[in-house]
Amino acid sequence: MARANFTLLALILPLFYTAGEAANSAASTRFIKASCSATRYPTLCVESLSPYAATIKQSPRQMAQTALSVTLARAVSAKTFVKKLNKLKGLKPREYRALKDCSQGMADGADRLSKSVLELRRVAGKDSSWLVSNVQTWVSAALTDASTCLDGFAGRPLPSVTAEVTNVMKLTSNALALVNQFAAKL
Repeated sequence: MARANFTLLALILPLFYTAGEAANSAASTRFIKASCSATRYPTLCVESLSPYAATIKQSPRQMAQTALSVTLARAVSAKTFVKKLNKLKGLKPREYRALKDCSQGMADGADRLSKSVLELRRVAGKDSSWLVSNVQTWVSAALTDASTCLDGFAGRPLPSVTAEVTNVMKLTSNALALVNQFAAKL
């Protein structure tokens, strides 16, 4: 009888664990959707952050941290993409200069986002507002870097560059909104 009870318990406990985990995941997903509703691109926000619901849980700080990390990864990818385009043969001098400037701007933006990720990790205690202010400034500057990249093409950007950089700009805008939400709760 004891063995049967143990077997039954062994079968039932994982169900409770899974149900609890599902409830936590659902709560995390609701938190992400609610937080993303205040961003400029809420659908992109939810799509980019939902895979990290287990990490984010219901923490505004972790939400901002994850948004910055996702944005940084995308910015580094876009930087690499633009840099490779700059090596194409047959570019017009104007396109070459625009791509070179864009590549530098994307590199600067990725650097600022990287510093932001590290700075937000340091937030704790009385220096928090100063550190978060640094993050807000750097993320805002990264947004400007991406925007300036597209401006360099004088209204005739390459469609592939436009798609890459626009995606980075949207993610950066969302990350900034989430950092601002976090800052408001300090």
